[in-house]
Amino acid sequence: MDLKLPELGEGVHEGELVKWRVKVGDLVKDDQVVCEIMTDKATVELPAPFSGKVTSLSAKEGDTIHVGQIVLTYEGGASSAVSSGTSVGASASSHAPASIAAAHAAPSPTATAAVSLGAGSSSGVATDVAAAPSTRRLAREMGVDLARVTGSGPHGRVMKADLERATGAGAVSAGNSRPATSGAASAMSPMAVKSSAQFIERETRVPMKGLRKKIAEKMRLSKDHAAHFTYVEEADASELVKLRAAAKELGAKSGVKVTYLPFIMKAMVAALRQYPILNSSFDEAAGEIVYKNYFNISLSIQTEDGLTAPVVKSVESKSVLELAKDIQDLVDRARAKKLTLDDFQDGTITLTNAGSIGGLFATPVINYPEVAILGFNKIFRKPVVRESGGREEIVIRDWTYFSISLDHRVVDGAVGAEFMKAFIQYIENPTLLFIGG
Repeated sequence: MDLKLPELGEGVHEGELVKWRVKVGDLVKDDQVVCEIMTDKATVELPAPFSGKVTSLSAKEGDTIHVGQIVLTYEGGASSAVSSGTSVGASASSHAPASIAAAHAAPSPTATAAVSLGAGSSSGVATDVAAAPSTRRLAREMGVDLARVTGSGPHGRVMKADLERATGAGAVSAGNSRPATSGAASAMSPMAVKSSAQFIERETRVPMKGLRKKIAEKMRLSKDHAAHFTYVEEADASELVKLRAAAKELGAKSGVKVTYLPFIMKAMVAALRQYPILNSSFDEAAGEIVYKNYFNISLSIQTEDGLTAPVVKSVESKSVLELAKDIQDLVDRARAKKLTLDDFQDGTITLTNAGSIGGLFATPVINYPEVAILGFNKIFRKPVVRESGGREEIVIRDWTYFSISLDHRVVDGAVGAEFMKAFIQYIENPTLLFIGG
């Protein structure tokens, strides 16, 4: 019988098979996870709708699978709970993708390698072991049996550094010292014992898959379609710094970490109400600009697997503390790989924040099919000239830069500049955010 890829969510027609959780011959129980499928930027665990034996796998890790395509075949009875053609649905366990290293489950480079250095294994020949020709030659010179070496490279590939660890060469000096071993190793020429730098492979190839592959696809899609241009403006953030400090103290009493992001999001909404073209998307197939009458801000979050952009929803109707709590929840779940498909739905504009790392400004890539992405950068102390009582004086202020990338097919340069002017007004005078509707 066949297990076909079911519907994974509204508008989702395909996904990448990032990890098999079963192999041919495994006895699988009903509702056991058989594989992980990545759609857009979330990974869905596919449960088995049967109890039986896996007879074949119809795809390999990294392949793109379409809804309705056969995933695997099995012997056994279908479960009454889930059929092979039904949707995974909201009850399926979803999370952010596992790292490439975890998917390959390669042995740790720091693991101790077990080797045989007796005369019977001194040839170093092991044809079924993955290793470069140069590594095999070195193994012969060193009298190491490759079959006894734990490889730390991709797919268990034996690297030159593994041979060094196996023989203890790293502890050998450049003089006449020898490893404390017997047999062929004790007869090794000093020239066979080389420095660790000489054992490092020149290149290591890692398959582009999972989140990194999705990031590449999204960035290429954006650059192929949107006509990017970036506008940069500076801002006096001194009043924002003061307001955030007060809010941070208030939030701490409720266990909520308040960053600058909630205030920036509120300022974005206030400016977007004046320039709604930036809160839109371009439906190329229909030839229509789609204005969004709601404000769902995608937030770029860096994780160990790469960049992801879940959505903070209904920003216009939430308080600063509520937004801070939502942001904290998304960040925690993104880094714990617990984001769901719903976390990525219905974004209207994106905010990316590199301020914690540094840099003055950047030229961010639009989160297509949105038409705008705002970049927030570091806040730093800076001497500036201010007029007071008819005189100019130098004062120290908290300063920052904002950069916004726009799709020039939809947003004119002048409109983008006017939006930034309005946005900066709210950043420099954040109390205006709490006046009026």
